[in-house]
Amino acid sequence: MKCTIAVCFGLVALASPAAAESPSAVVEDVQGKVTGAEFMDYVTPKAVIKIGDGGSVILSYLKSCRRETITGTGTVVVGTEESAVHLADVKAEKTNCDANQANVTTRETSGVAATVLRSVDASKASLPQPQLTLYGASPLVEAKGRGKLVIRRLDVPDERQEISLGGTQLKGRFVDFASENVALAPGGLYAASFKSSKIVFRVDEQAKPGATPIVGRLLRME
Repeated sequence: MKCTIAVCFGLVALASPAAAESPSAVVEDVQGKVTGAEFMDYVTPKAVIKIGDGGSVILSYLKSCRRETITGTGTVVVGTEESAVHLADVKAEKTNCDANQANVTTRETSGVAATVLRSVDASKASLPQPQLTLYGASPLVEAKGRGKLVIRRLDVPDERQEISLGGTQLKGRFVDFASENVALAPGGLYAASFKSSKIVFRVDEQAKPGATPIVGRLLRME
């Protein structure tokens, strides 16, 4: 969505100084002169990104699954589901992603996942419903700091991966399975755990391995 510069900054001026908002988009790529955003930053509504001559930025929105490639000199005001852009060019597309991504690893949902997994371990009978669907077979896992990341398959016994993280992952928090040429099984049901965070997720049957759009394969372990 394009707007006049006065309207763009008017939106920013209306921002309340109250508690920080939840992120609405992730910065998937940055090229050239860009201020206000870096690769793999989360950005919140009303944040301002400035693009210089020859610069570009790709934003992927967590709820709307809208992926914007914004190029050329201009100003971007981040929205909740799409950006307001002045002067720069915008090419937008819909990608496959799960709109539950934004809230799926809160303390409450992690508690639900932990209870479900204890039940599965005890009964070995029924499989739980996934809390999230990934549309890329090579997850980009957000796991901040040190600890052991465990991903185990629930619909196939004894299939699991354990990765010891020393805090040296990308920006101290991202583990990209695509960069390691690792892929999970399309259609598989998995549980991931890191520190106190737990989540049950399914890989879509049509998921492809490798560096597919980030918002469709992002697994946030907060």
